[in-house]
Amino acid sequence: MFSFDVASKRRRPSLTPMIDVVFLLLVFFMLAARFGNDMQLPLTLAGGDAETAYQGPPRLVDILPDKLHLNGNPVSADALLEGMASLTQAEEDTIILRSRDGASLQRLVEVMQLLREAGHTALVLVE
Repeated sequence: MFSFDVASKRRRPSLTPMIDVVFLLLVFFMLAARFGNDMQLPLTLAGGDAETAYQGPPRLVDILPDKLHLNGNPVSADALLEGMASLTQAEEDTIILRSRDGASLQRLVEVMQLLREAGHTALVLVE
């Protein structure tokens, strides 16, 4: 009357698709991860040390998107270094940096690196 097939052995599920997904996730996270160290710029906190009070002539650098001002006077990058040489007595003298009129962070970092390469170590960033 009724004919039933012979019971077959159960197949084990294939692990290949799961392994593929795991490897894809591994590759994704390896490519999305950031390796290496970010560049760090040491900054002095304004008013952090009561022992080292500000001394000497004013040294205010205004950083604008396309130019620099030293104590309110427009200067080029080379003239900025020459002006700093005449305004500072030692490399540890405080230089105040102020970003103005939508200057980018990259522009600020470039000016800081320029001053650091010239040997100035005490840079203070103000708003």
